[in-house]
Amino acid sequence: MVDPETENHLRRIQIQKSLIQQVKSIYIIESKTHTSSQLALPVSHHYRFLLFGILLLSIIILGQSCTTKRRLIRQPLREEGESYLLERLAESEVKFDWLSARCNIVVVDDKKSKTEFNGQIRIQNDSVIWISLSPALGIEVARLMITSDSIKFINRLNKSYFIGDYDFISAIFQTTIDFDILQSLILGNDLHSYENNTFRVSIDAMEYKLQNTHRLKKRKYLKKDDTPNILVQSIWLNPDNYKITKVHLKEYGEDLKRLQTEYGNFKPIESQLFPTSLKIDLQSNKKLAIQIDYSRIEVGVKQDFPFKIPGNYSKMK
Repeated sequence: MVDPETENHLRRIQIQKSLIQQVKSIYIIESKTHTSSQLALPVSHHYRFLLFGILLLSIIILGQSCTTKRRLIRQPLREEGESYLLERLAESEVKFDWLSARCNIVVVDDKKSKTEFNGQIRIQNDSVIWISLSPALGIEVARLMITSDSIKFINRLNKSYFIGDYDFISAIFQTTIDFDILQSLILGNDLHSYENNTFRVSIDAMEYKLQNTHRLKKRKYLKKDDTPNILVQSIWLNPDNYKITKVHLKEYGEDLKRLQTEYGNFKPIESQLFPTSLKIDLQSNKKLAIQIDYSRIEVGVKQDFPFKIPGNYSKMK
C-alpha cells in the first residue's frame, strides 16, 4: 500500500510529464508557424508564447518539489557496530559544567488525574540537581535538592521537609533510581556510571537500537555494602545526529516495573542539540505519565542551590 506522501509525489511526476509533452507540442507549433511566416505574430501566437512560459515555469517548480521529495526519502540505514555507535552517542551528548532551565511539568496518574507545575531546574554536572516547583500562581510549593548520596525535599503546602537517601526517590518512582539515572533522564544522555559492554545493535523503525540485558554499575561507583544494580536497557538513536530519541529501562528480573522516556523538539543550545521535550512513562504498582517541556535553557553559567528549611517545618515521617 502506497502512503499518501509517496502517492502525491508520484502524482506530481505524472503532471510534470504531461506538462513536458504540452511544451513539446507548443514548441513544434511555434517552429512551424515561424518558418511559414516572417510577418507580425498573430494574437494566438502571443498566447502560445505566454502558455509556453507558464508551462515551463510549472515544470521547474514541480521538478524542484520532486527533487526535495527525493532528498526527504531516507535511504536504508547502513549497519554500524556497537563501538562506532557508542562513540557517536558520546560525542552527541549534552556537555556542561553548569546548566539551568525553566520548565513546564504535567503529571498524569493512573486515575487520569492531572497536575501541572511550572519549574526551575539547576544542575552542576555529576554533583547537584536542584528543582523548584510552582503552580500557575507562581508561589513555590516544593523544592528538591539531589546529590550523589542524599535527597532533600521541602513541601511548603503542609510545611514539612525530608532529608534522607535514595530510598525516598525509589519509593516515588517505585523502582531503584540513582543520581546518574536521574541526570541522564533529564538531559537525554547515556548512563556514565554503568558499563558499556555487551550491547547488541539492530535497526528499528529507521533508527539505531542498542540493547543491553545485563548492564552493571561500574565498580568505582559502588559504595560499601551496595548491591550491584543490574539494568535491562534499550536505547534508540537518531541516525542523523546520534541523539537519544527513546530509552526503555527496567531492573533485571522486574518485568512489571518499567521506565520509558521519549525525547523530542531538539534545539541548538551553545552549539549542542538539547531535547526540549521529554515524556516519561512509569509502570510499576501504579502508572505515571510525566511531560516536561524546557525553555530558557542556559549552559555554562554558575548556579547557586539555595535550600533553607524554615524553623516551623516538621520532618516527614
